[in-house]
Amino acid sequence: MENAPEDWIGRQEYCVDALDTSLAGRIAAMLARTFPREGDPLAPLWHWAFFQIPVPPSGTGPDGHVAPGEFLPKSEGNTRMWAGGSVEFHQPLLVGQRAERQSSIKSVTEKTGRSGKLLFVTVEHHYRQDGKLCLSEEQDIVYKAPAAPKLSLDKPVDEAQWSTGITPSPLLLFRYSAVTFNGHRIHYDQPYATGVEGYPGLVVHGPLIATLMVQAFLDANPGRTPVRLSYRGLRPLTVNKPFCVEGRISGDGNAILWAANEDGPAHEAELEFKETR
Repeated sequence: MENAPEDWIGRQEYCVDALDTSLAGRIAAMLARTFPREGDPLAPLWHWAFFQIPVPPSGTGPDGHVAPGEFLPKSEGNTRMWAGGSVEFHQPLLVGQRAERQSSIKSVTEKTGRSGKLLFVTVEHHYRQDGKLCLSEEQDIVYKAPAAPKLSLDKPVDEAQWSTGITPSPLLLFRYSAVTFNGHRIHYDQPYATGVEGYPGLVVHGPLIATLMVQAFLDANPGRTPVRLSYRGLRPLTVNKPFCVEGRISGDGNAILWAANEDGPAHEAELEFKETR
């Protein structure tokens, strides 16, 4: 008998990673950043390239994701996507040193939307190094019936205090899939992305967009360090179509971040920061 959605709540997963310097260097090369050395702080959100539990091809589904049913719930016939989440930055993870991730299913909720039934799963992660909590995170995952994606959003974009232009090339998408061991075919398999999931082209990874938004904040605001990030995807961005990652200070210790192109906003985030000068 198949488990009911609520039966998955509390399921746990554990992973250890050495935070390999070479892999950190590949992320740096992909993002045109300085190559980190052993003992350096891992840049914000780079942890998404680590703590991956590899499975053989037999352990993946037709979409390229790790097949659900072990840790994540099953939802037959639905596509799965990372919709958003939040991260609390307690202290940096250090490159080249052993760290651990403890994860659990926090909630599973069924809803009905315009495209049919939706299954929302919230996964809670805690990352520790040398026994100290470094990051606390929640990831929101949604399962939904295949449907044409929303390609534009009629919503005004805020006036930016900083802006970085990005043209997401096939090489960038391939490299991010590679460093994060992300097998979802919408990011590198054009016939699958367009013919099966209905996108107009290869899709830019949501976590990559979040990483670029935070990177743009750090470049524009030296001496300010992220404390908490809350982010969500509004609609997809696709390969070779330029977009900007932008933001502005919205209050004392707060900023709003977004990614947008000529078709409107695509991702948005709220960032709490502290002064570290």
